[in-house]
Amino acid sequence: MNEFPIIPIVLAAVVLLVFLYFFPISLWITAIFSGVRVGLFQLVLMRVRKVPPSLIVNSLITATKAGLNITANDLETHYLAGGNVPTVIKALISADKANIPLDFKQATAIDLAGRDVFEAVTTSVNPKVINTPNVAAVAQDGIQLIAKARVTVRANISQLVGGAGEETILARVGEGIVTSIGSSISHKEVLENPDKISKLVLQKGLDAGTAFQILSIDIADVDIGENIGAKLQTDQASADLRVAEARAEERRAMAVAMEQENRAKTQEAKARVVEAEAEIPKAIAEAFRSGNLGIMDYYKMRNIQADTDMRDSIANPGGSSNTKPSPNV
Repeated sequence: MNEFPIIPIVLAAVVLLVFLYFFPISLWITAIFSGVRVGLFQLVLMRVRKVPPSLIVNSLITATKAGLNITANDLETHYLAGGNVPTVIKALISADKANIPLDFKQATAIDLAGRDVFEAVTTSVNPKVINTPNVAAVAQDGIQLIAKARVTVRANISQLVGGAGEETILARVGEGIVTSIGSSISHKEVLENPDKISKLVLQKGLDAGTAFQILSIDIADVDIGENIGAKLQTDQASADLRVAEARAEERRAMAVAMEQENRAKTQEAKARVVEAEAEIPKAIAEAFRSGNLGIMDYYKMRNIQADTDMRDSIANPGGSSNTKPSPNV
């Protein structure tokens, strides 16, 4: 018996699969019955350019059924540029149904810029609410207020390319809240009329240059924080006290240094006195040797010194005389 020809069948199956891969006939037939004119050779070239034909054809069918005038070359070009073709088609259909002016070129530019064009159209139709973080500000009376706001925004399609995002909106709203609270004379004024903050912030045109249009700013909550004015005064008083203590310590140190200097001068003067007194016996001895002083003169001087010491002791009972006796020769 002859063996069953398996190899030719396998080769034929492989050739058929390769042929159907490069020639998606079923997809081409689907496009024709859907009213989309796409050539079979064009589908083959998509395979060669590594563009999924099913993605392009299905997106083109969806766009054609929605009444959009888009060609397969347009979708293929956007895919090769790194864009998200199905998202662009969904965004164009949603914008067309909502009467929002958005063409294919603008939609692809928004998509290639890294923004979700379908979400932008949805936000333009259905505005979303952005909650700001807690914003702390101080009124002119020194009381801190912590405010939280809800910002209702709508996407600005014309500013999506090159426009600032939500972070800029939040930063500008926070800055406006701080400015509004800071310009209030009293914190009670803000607590009584929190809508005053919203009005002042809306007047600043914070959505300029952004990808959103601010519809409203609502103050959700306002809480009282610390008494910043009293705290600053306390800190200033503590700082002044430390400065005064430092200056007093400086003056005390200068006084101590001056006292020590005066003591040194006193000791120096006493040393000179002692040195001078030490010269007296030498002078007396020299007077004896030179004959300028006799023995009787010396005794008279001693008697006068003794009388002086006695008078001092009588004048200051219990005290010591300031006059020192003359040293013996």
